[in-house]
Amino acid sequence: MSDATTTDLYEVTMALSYLHEGMTQPATFSCFVRELPPQRGFLIAAGAETVLDFLSGFTVGHDDVEVFAEALQRPARDLAPLLGMRFTGEVRAVPEGRVVLAGEPLLEITAPLPQAQLVESFVLNHLTHQTAIASKCIRCVLAARGRSVVDFSLRRTHGTAAALQVARLGAMTGFAGTSNVAAAHAEDLPAVGTMAHSYIEAFEDEEAAFTAFALCHPGPVTLLVDTYDTESGVAAAARVLNGLGRGDGSAIRLDSGDLAELAVRARAILDNAGLPQVRIVASGGLDECAVHDLARAGAPIDVYAVGTRVGVSADAPSLDSAYKLVAYDGRPVMKLSSAKMTAPGRKQVFRRPGCHDVIGLADEPLPAGSTPLLETLMSGGVRSTPRGRLADARRRVVADVAELPATARYIRSPHAVRPRVSKRLSALTDRVRRRIEREVLAPFGSHS
Repeated sequence: MSDATTTDLYEVTMALSYLHEGMTQPATFSCFVRELPPQRGFLIAAGAETVLDFLSGFTVGHDDVEVFAEALQRPARDLAPLLGMRFTGEVRAVPEGRVVLAGEPLLEITAPLPQAQLVESFVLNHLTHQTAIASKCIRCVLAARGRSVVDFSLRRTHGTAAALQVARLGAMTGFAGTSNVAAAHAEDLPAVGTMAHSYIEAFEDEEAAFTAFALCHPGPVTLLVDTYDTESGVAAAARVLNGLGRGDGSAIRLDSGDLAELAVRARAILDNAGLPQVRIVASGGLDECAVHDLARAGAPIDVYAVGTRVGVSADAPSLDSAYKLVAYDGRPVMKLSSAKMTAPGRKQVFRRPGCHDVIGLADEPLPAGSTPLLETLMSGGVRSTPRGRLADARRRVVADVAELPATARYIRSPHAVRPRVSKRLSALTDRVRRRIEREVLAPFGSHS
């Protein structure tokens, strides 16, 4: 069984019906986010690389057909038309790390209709999840105001596969490291970590625990100081670090309580002990709003370790994303449902400085001073370019975020940037709507 079976059942039933009807002409599906969550002024595109990897190897094999047949409670021979299907289409997408706005295509797939339909669920899953997480992570980086942010999310993400993605997306948006060893290895990231409260509790006192830890691990160490009383814990850490001459590069971690006040007190204790170089790490249920408040208050925190609330994007765990048919066999199509209307045709996003975007048609001339966001990343089912590098995506994040209006970068109550629609796209939308009303709705006496 392959990842081809990672799909919703109705994708299988539709694809099979299309094949039965001989409907295999090229279809274009557009994936976009209708509206941004309330606390987002923009999104960071992510997930395209995973989608390209999936499509590159997409093939429906014998085992997959057996799984589909079992799900449908039908003989495997009925599913034979799907056997051997592979992805042969084109993918145009916004490269990972670029800023995207509501309504703008993250990705468009053009392929024979059954292929484009069958891959929908996998494509939508990865683009939605990874874009949501990347957009959460960049807000943490902005909130930290130049201080380091690291990923501590592994233990509470929605599965270990999601945790790997969180670590990668954090690094893409500017995180300095991850506690996830597998992710650090896979993505060549710094692995970071300290100790748990249980480690301290296993010893008779904090000083014995800190000494044992430092003697076991050469080089800089980070000591967790709030198991019992934070100020006495900081003092014990200072004595150990001074006694062993291990202050350079080392840190203490605060994980509970009034982090702003405790950081001030901890900084004073460390400085008075002659350890101004020892950094302060803060953790404990942090997200971008907590980081924003601490940074704005001037808390002397050097590293913010963010975990659960960022790893699951707690305030916006999903996006209002969609994967909609916009053209079939050369015919532009659209959905008219109330509040979920879609625009027809293959599209392009034209960006001018300041993220002043215009959503237009793919074949429109490039407006003066604009650059196109969607790039052709796959043709004929084969990647058009090498796999994207994380460092390149990180550079795109930095450049695009710097172009945003300051109000879109606000952590609290941001103002979402809105794209415009080109005259040609507006005109096509009107024409297609009128055709549907005339040919489809009029016979039933409805224009709703």
